[in-house]
Amino acid sequence: MSSIDEFLTHLQVERQVSAHTLDAYRRDLAALVAWAAEYTTADGAQDAAVPGDPAQFDSAHLRQFVAAEHRRGLSAKSLQRRLSACRSYYAWLLKHGRISASPAAALRAPKAPRKLPQVLDADEAVRLVEVPTDAPRGLRDRALLEVFYSSGLRLSELCALRWCDLDLDSGLVMVLGKGSKQRLVPVGSHAIAALREWRRDSGSSADSHVFPGRAGGAISQRAVQIRIKQLAVRQGMFKDVHPHMLRHSFASHILESSGDLRGVQELLGHSDIATTQIYTHLDFQHLAKVYDAAHPRARRKKAAE
Repeated sequence: MSSIDEFLTHLQVERQVSAHTLDAYRRDLAALVAWAAEYTTADGAQDAAVPGDPAQFDSAHLRQFVAAEHRRGLSAKSLQRRLSACRSYYAWLLKHGRISASPAAALRAPKAPRKLPQVLDADEAVRLVEVPTDAPRGLRDRALLEVFYSSGLRLSELCALRWCDLDLDSGLVMVLGKGSKQRLVPVGSHAIAALREWRRDSGSSADSHVFPGRAGGAISQRAVQIRIKQLAVRQGMFKDVHPHMLRHSFASHILESSGDLRGVQELLGHSDIATTQIYTHLDFQHLAKVYDAAHPRARRKKAAE
């Protein structure tokens, strides 16, 4: 059994990774083996310049591998995943005394360009959240959408929300975010009203989930994703609306109005302000549109003029 096969067995048996994760590791490490196999002499023997066993690679070999994959057209994101698999493999070899140092430790893949998050404009956001409350599950849907857009929660945070986390009189919600970090987030007046109606209708106790699932406990993230897509279509929206779009819209609209990047960071629960800075690009796009529409010398005259 090769060292890579041993490593994959370790992932499956000891770490019990998902089948999807295991397949990803297998594909990425198979690419490493395939690259090494290309280096053979005319008589079929392995070229001494590149060992046939990846366990014998040094950092120069891995740099050549990354460069070859890049020339082959692999995206920066895929290269990052390839290197991540290599780092895990070599870390495992190091832990078990198979190598004296990891050749992948200092390697860096090209940075993937960050995609700007998709957002709804203010009118679209209002149209989405103002679903009819007299429809089946209407009160719950209205409360769910209002809280999402009002407080910019993550999907996981919204699903885990309990009534005891909410102080509707003060207009605040205590959110348990990533890394079990707590933060207080304001709740808007429209969301408070929707939540009060929903609680009166559901008769929930303080410790129960605000948005329960059919089988009890919290509503599933998948159920929220599906429901928001359904509601967007019902509201006549032609965008592919997903839950995180409401969080992005919350952040973009707050930053657009206030210009307070640090405040938006705290509201979103980002540990690093660099994560929040992506919204400044959206804000600049908005300002550029305002400039183009309003400034008398912003646009070039058409050739026909």
